Amino acid sequence: MTQYIVAHDVGTSGNKAVLVDTSGRVCATALAAYPVHYPCADRAEQDPADWWRAVSSTTKQVVEQARVNPADVAAMVHTTQMLGVVPMSKDGSHLREAIIWLDSRAPDQAKRMMARFLGPRVFAAVAGAELSGKDALPKLLWLKENEPELYRNMDCFLDVNGYLTYRATGKMVCEWSCASAIGFDLKKKDWLKGVIRYLGVDTDKFPPLIRSIDQVGPMTAAAAAECGLLAGTPVYGGGGDVIGAAVGAGAVGEGEGHVYLGTSGWVAVTTARTPTGSGGIATLQAADPGKSLLIAEMETAGACLRWIADQFYKAEQADPSVPNVFALMDRKVSTIPPGSNYVVCTPWLYGERSPVSDTFVRTTFFNISADHTREHMLRAVYEGVAYNIRWMIDIIEKKYGFPLPVLRVVGGGARGAPWMQIIADVTGRRVETVANTQEAGAVGAALTAAIGLGIYPDFGALKQVVPLEKSFEPEPRNAKTYDLLFGAYQRLYYSLKSLYRDVNQVRFGVCAKE
Repeated sequence: MTQYIVAHDVGTSGNKAVLVDTSGRVCATALAAYPVHYPCADRAEQDPADWWRAVSSTTKQVVEQARVNPADVAAMVHTTQMLGVVPMSKDGSHLREAIIWLDSRAPDQAKRMMARFLGPRVFAAVAGAELSGKDALPKLLWLKENEPELYRNMDCFLDVNGYLTYRATGKMVCEWSCASAIGFDLKKKDWLKGVIRYLGVDTDKFPPLIRSIDQVGPMTAAAAAECGLLAGTPVYGGGGDVIGAAVGAGAVGEGEGHVYLGTSGWVAVTTARTPTGSGGIATLQAADPGKSLLIAEMETAGACLRWIADQFYKAEQADPSVPNVFALMDRKVSTIPPGSNYVVCTPWLYGERSPVSDTFVRTTFFNISADHTREHMLRAVYEGVAYNIRWMIDIIEKKYGFPLPVLRVVGGGARGAPWMQIIADVTGRRVETVANTQEAGAVGAALTAAIGLGIYPDFGALKQVVPLEKSFEPEPRNAKTYDLLFGAYQRLYYSLKSLYRDVNQVRFGVCAKE
């Protein structure tokens, strides 16, 4: 009898439900969108109830789509956006909208926290990475200082994965990989309680910890009714989106890396080591309890393509003869020579975490002339994300000693062949994509649950389950152009860094008073 796992990839703009059989085959998918609320320039929030509505509705859809008997669903699991903060009351209700990863409201709290350790360098040596205004610990301190009554009434906080696990099982927990993005001792596998207390945040507001492969509990009758599943269906720990993507990419062995291109993007390497992060690069717990993930994350990747589609291609999106604006953009990009006629775009729409940790930096188009067209700017956006990836790879290789001659790319962005070729040319590395690349995160979460179910003995056994689909070799003739423009790209940041700060400190200050 075939068994199935319902896996949810809960992103920033929506949830994707994927019904996967235990061999890793995708049997059905469903999407449900939800909004991000931007109260002002440095804030980004979501209603946690929107996540659950998306999860429950899409669970029903995939089960019905595939005509699967709910009795044959062996488990449900989530892989989610990380660094969310959902304050929960004792009665199990959320006390406010979630403060999500995009939110950068707490740079002052981050700075003061690190000052207690004599600055960012010492703090990173103790905690594993520097803090920014986008991190969860500064946001918790922000709540304590700015919404004190809510903070007092908060029984604990949950992240996105924890909230959805709670809605499914009634248990408030935090999975290891999600915890490692907040304040987690990778060696002791526990919260960094001493550090957290010293930073002024109450450790009794932190939930119990579980592993990615752990069964958290059976699904409650109420949750099962909403999802169209049987009460008692096992719910597994799952993890953060980075963790699901690594497993779904098949990058589970020592030194194996992957690139993710979704709303955000990252370069990550699996290792048994626990290297200390710096400069926006962090070390997270992997799905495999014995391994870590070294990750360099960029805040906006596919979001940059969405932005230019919405601002430059509105007419095409409204045209019924254009069924897919991104496929159109791919065709347009292919008409422009490499280098975009020397236009450079920095893809920092909402601040950046890596390769530069800077909440004030923003997007700039450099070197536009009268002879440039909309399509030159379009290609410059594709190339700008690739420059950021190259910079992150350079840091990982030179500082941490992980060579990455091959880039295994997953996420929705991996469907665009022109973008994959641009990344190969800019980085000078072979790029590979896998089957069902847009579902890779959910497939990875499902395979993680399959290990918890005992279907696979360990993560090494998953290597044969994730097949390679396409590969792209770099074009040597484009190297000179891209080397020049990559150098310009790096210099743009250092030349404008103080200007971004001067302007956006004022902008964010005005926003906070509104």
